[in-house]
Amino acid sequence: MYTGTVHDGYICNLAIDTSGHLLYYVETVAKGDLLGEFEHLILLAILRLSEGAYGMSVRREIADRTGRDVSIGAVYATLDRLAAKGLVTSAMSDPTPERGGRAKRSFRVTAAGMDAVNRTRRELSNMLEGLEFPAPGAAR
Repeated sequence: MYTGTVHDGYICNLAIDTSGHLLYYVETVAKGDLLGEFEHLILLAILRLSEGAYGMSVRREIADRTGRDVSIGAVYATLDRLAAKGLVTSAMSDPTPERGGRAKRSFRVTAAGMDAVNRTRRELSNMLEGLEFPAPGAAR
């Protein structure tokens, strides 16, 4: 397989199958262009919490709204990944006596993060359009 360059967010691959004399071209989305489910939940929680978005409050917001018990480690690992992608920024607060002299790291969604949330919302909406779902608890 011969790999080309990244073009418009896609990795272009050219492959030649010599046994069957086939030539085919594949485009794959570069890693990092799409939001995973948990990344999406994290971004939505930050948006809901606004100025109060820090690790533990993000974890609590997800648990309260989805019923999912997520570990704080998973939340921080995802927040770090989103920051590396440029989808969130963080800032440290001043240390407070209530926190034993420790600072709190708060998070905000960037413009690129908002674009990713809106793109994911549109994609989900398009995929759900026209589908009919059975009543809750009904077998399909």
